[in-house]
Amino acid sequence: MKLAKRMDIIPFQRIRKIVEEATRREKQGENIIHLEIGRPDFDTPSHIKEAAIKAISQGKVHYTSNYGITELRNEIAAKFKQDNGLVYDSSDEVIVTVGATEGIFLSMMALLDPGDEVLIPNPSFPCYAQCANMIEAVPVLVPLKQENDFEPVMEDFTSRITSKTKMLIINTPHNPTGAVYSEETLKALAQMAIKNNLFVLSDEIYEKNIYDGYRHFSIASLPGMQERTITVNGFSKSHCMTGWRLGYLASSRELIAGLIRIHQYATVCATSFAQYGAVAALSGSQKAVEEMGKEFNRRRIMMVDRLVKMPGISVFKPKGAFYIFINVEKLGMSSQKLCTYLLDEASIAVVPWGDNHIRLSYANSYENLEKAMDNMAAALKKLT
Repeated sequence: MKLAKRMDIIPFQRIRKIVEEATRREKQGENIIHLEIGRPDFDTPSHIKEAAIKAISQGKVHYTSNYGITELRNEIAAKFKQDNGLVYDSSDEVIVTVGATEGIFLSMMALLDPGDEVLIPNPSFPCYAQCANMIEAVPVLVPLKQENDFEPVMEDFTSRITSKTKMLIINTPHNPTGAVYSEETLKALAQMAIKNNLFVLSDEIYEKNIYDGYRHFSIASLPGMQERTITVNGFSKSHCMTGWRLGYLASSRELIAGLIRIHQYATVCATSFAQYGAVAALSGSQKAVEEMGKEFNRRRIMMVDRLVKMPGISVFKPKGAFYIFINVEKLGMSSQKLCTYLLDEASIAVVPWGDNHIRLSYANSYENLEKAMDNMAAALKKLT
């Protein structure tokens, strides 16, 4: 008996490998500082938890509409209009998903055939390429370069378009680099998508995590783009609801009509009482979101200031999300070996990205991050 052939190219996620190893060491008594996982360290705001608890108490524990509860879809549509200038009919142009990652999978499953090509700006969130692989589409990785602030260069994309190219992935603010695409960049990508008749999957999960006066733009708001774009977002990063597994997507009713059929058979619906918590997340006070943003920025500034003084590494100052992307090529050690070294020597868990980069998350307490910077500085000094 064998696994399906497609599993030959589906790896266990690197991030999770690091998490598993760090957790194993903690159980053996080591004090590990976690900089590997994109999980805000704050608690879910109390009014959100209270709304979910109330829903359970009221017996709202059954299946919901496949699309999600009406109240939440209405709030999501209102959010798109207020924040992004996008108008969607909440009755049939919005789906509540089991995390934003389900939204990514639904979009590819419904729109791509085996052999279709997907343009993925790279470095990238691993989910994009592996979802494409699972449905036997072809991920086409397009390099993003630090000298361009990790923003797309159009020639790099247009030169990779073929007769099989069907979808473009956009992720801004960007994981893992922290880049934020400018309006001019998004306009150029939109023109390319229209010219080549491409679907666009826009992952905007880090929308609320932007610094230094930069702004977020939704590509779907540009002329001719709403009908070909699936915009994916969620509550994990903005409202510290990673374990709630709640995301959402919006698009034209023609595209949603396909996506909802995949959703029906994959998950049926998102958890009922969690959806009532999400209603409170969008309709209630956003003070906690703003305060978390300020704290993330404080951590970001401190870590960048510390990292740029360390030997042998090149640091990109992030404009969004909550990661710092570091080039470690000059250390003469692969990113995988460096991550193991830092776990052994500095008791910090970080993630390898490609051969020459590592990603550090500052979704941990300020005090822990200061200690991590002390440990990392001492460990890198030994190497150099």
